[in-house]
Amino acid sequence: MSSERPSLWRERLTSPLTWHYVGFAVLLAVTITLAVRLGLDWAAIDSHSSDVLKEKQTELRVIDLQTAPLRGLDKRVDRSREAMKAFFEKRIPPNYSSISNRVSDLAVASGVRLTRMQYTQGAESSGLTEISMDAGITGDYPAIMRFINSLERDPIFFVIRAMNLTGQQGGLVSLRMRVSTWLRPADAAASGLPATPAAGDATAPVAGTEGE
Repeated sequence: MSSERPSLWRERLTSPLTWHYVGFAVLLAVTITLAVRLGLDWAAIDSHSSDVLKEKQTELRVIDLQTAPLRGLDKRVDRSREAMKAFFEKRIPPNYSSISNRVSDLAVASGVRLTRMQYTQGAESSGLTEISMDAGITGDYPAIMRFINSLERDPIFFVIRAMNLTGQQGGLVSLRMRVSTWLRPADAAASGLPATPAAGDATAPVAGTEGE
């Protein structure tokens, strides 16, 4: 019997079926190993891809918030240009005479008297030149208030810079008023008005004085 067992093992080892089993087992082990490795790699890649995706989504959200104010900017610029054009056409006078005549008309309609009305021009800024008016105003209180209100509501763009009480006698009140409006630079240059004195300059302009 002992001599038959080694012979039986040799037969089994040399049997093709045995080697098929061995080869199958090796292939199965390799396949399982590769499958496990592939699963681990896939899980790592999937986790990394998820992190990358979240990071890109965050970046996209930040960019979206940063660019939100710029959306429709071209349309807003066009609307602003149209509004500025309409403002220039309706509120900016075409020449110095238009300003002078309008102020005189408002004074007559309000019942006040203008004295020492002086016009000067400042430097050009933002496409316009400021025209300053410095005048003495005399009248009763209701007339002066009508004149001030008419300036503020006039189609020509007037801005009251300062008002100082200079005297009061009976029912009459005297004020000194500084008012600004604007002209286009070419129209201001054609007016020939003197330059507006710097703050604190005691030298009064000679040209552009009315109602002395």
